[in-house]
Amino acid sequence: MEKLHVLLVDDEPLLLESLEIILSFHGIKIAGTAPDGNAALAVLAKKDCDLALVDLNMKGMGGIELIARMKQEYPHIKILVLTTFYDDKNITQAITGGADGYILKDSGKDAILGAIDQIMGGRNVIDARVMQRLAVLVSTKNGLGQADAINKPQNAALPEDMTQREKEICTLLARGLTNRQISETLFLSEGTVKNYISSIYDKTGIHDRAKLVAEMNR
Repeated sequence: MEKLHVLLVDDEPLLLESLEIILSFHGIKIAGTAPDGNAALAVLAKKDCDLALVDLNMKGMGGIELIARMKQEYPHIKILVLTTFYDDKNITQAITGGADGYILKDSGKDAILGAIDQIMGGRNVIDARVMQRLAVLVSTKNGLGQADAINKPQNAALPEDMTQREKEICTLLARGLTNRQISETLFLSEGTVKNYISSIYDKTGIHDRAKLVAEMNR
């Protein structure tokens, strides 16, 4: 099996060095490192890679702009945001801009390696704290307290043909609940919940939880 090639984009030299050591030790090839978005694009002009770990707040071109550029110019490359920031603006812009994952730097090496495996396996990865923040964003936008948001259906940015039950499940997805937790909350089987979620994805055209929540907050 060919090695995974990863681009590291961050303006902290010590972090870049640490990531390079950790990833290399686990059999990942470092395609290059860059202190900002402009330098990252320069690397990509010469070398291909499978995934980029991208910080958001950098001098020069920041991560949000880089994500947009990469998705336009290099759509095959997966993007994992690795940052200390999980404020409302950064989260929504990164996810709606096309990031495949969003985790925090203090998550630890195991979480970072796990996120890389999941993303390369075709899944999106969102740090639990980031997902909680997304849920609060949706609740706040609609004038709901956190307790109300669990029980009251979410109506913002949802297709008109969505059923009441689908709206309820959207709200629980936004709260970060798993399929099992949703099934227990609504007294449904997990299979039924999965079917509802598939229908929600088809109706919205959004096929993962994080992007659905971000879209509802736009």
